[in-house]
Amino acid sequence: MAENTVKTSMTMIQALRSAMDVMMEKDENVVVFGQDVGYFGGVFRCTEGLQKKYGKSRVFDTPISEGGIVGVAIGMGAYGLRPCIEIQFADYIYPAYDQIVSEAARLRFRSAGDFTAPITIRTPCGGGIYGGQTHSQSPEAVFAHVCGLRTVMPSNPYDAKGLLISSIENDDPVIFLEPKRLYNGPFDGHHDKPVVPWSQNPLGEVPEGYYTVPLDKAAIFRPGKQLTVLAYGTMVWVCEAAARETGIDAEIIDLRSLWPLDLETIVESVRKTGRCVVVHEATRTCGFGAELVSLVQEHCFYHLEAPIERVTGWDTPYPHAQEWAYFPGPARVGAAFKRTVEA
Repeated sequence: MAENTVKTSMTMIQALRSAMDVMMEKDENVVVFGQDVGYFGGVFRCTEGLQKKYGKSRVFDTPISEGGIVGVAIGMGAYGLRPCIEIQFADYIYPAYDQIVSEAARLRFRSAGDFTAPITIRTPCGGGIYGGQTHSQSPEAVFAHVCGLRTVMPSNPYDAKGLLISSIENDDPVIFLEPKRLYNGPFDGHHDKPVVPWSQNPLGEVPEGYYTVPLDKAAIFRPGKQLTVLAYGTMVWVCEAAARETGIDAEIIDLRSLWPLDLETIVESVRKTGRCVVVHEATRTCGFGAELVSLVQEHCFYHLEAPIERVTGWDTPYPHAQEWAYFPGPARVGAAFKRTVEA
């Protein structure tokens, strides 16, 4: 899609805000609402200034009722609006799960296409900020499992803006998960090192105007020949650090969209390298990585030179005191790289 060629350095927060700003200016049916997103500008300031610019009827605060927020958005969407709503943390999205699954995801099918739910549900996810068990969850698998939903997780400001614009324009409900540890800079898992700002990374250079990133296309984040790495969100940067520190020539695929999934790019890469490691921050059992392992086994079995490895969070609530033992860091990811290449 053609884009505004004028670029500026943006954090992921600024890129997301720019996407909403662009779409609200472009389409008067786009509305933004959620807890503290209006006057306060959101807990992470992603919506800062939008209410002042577009007014309280298009950017407004809601009660603390996630089911109510999503329910209202579904009704708005069915009658022609395009709500882009915020659930303050992904950990708080579960009270709205019935509305998302039983109503939003089913509306197009149950009405034979007469109604749709063109809603985008933004929500910060993941750990690395010492948020503990109630502010660090990665629930992407519970949404990727549901027919009728699209599930997206960007890893950088450029993709975040383009994917959010595509999500708002899409006629299906989109779960838009934002790794909060990436809001202000790329994070490679080394929590004891200085924070690197997005202004020092090319992916922090974002067009000021309208552009889109497709919702069904992965990106080859780092080309390589020795093994294929499937990751998304913060883990893309952790995997890059692991490849650098181990010296292994890993091809890192940033999935960006978990569903629809770009299976073609995955298969092409694994058939080339013959090895595969899947990495995500969410808990291991029934995580989205299990689906990825299954697909690679199904489509690439005769090309595999080693068992597929999986590096994930542990099957336990996200701990306060042992944050970095839970977080899949470069050491744990790098060890999996070595096992796979040496097998």
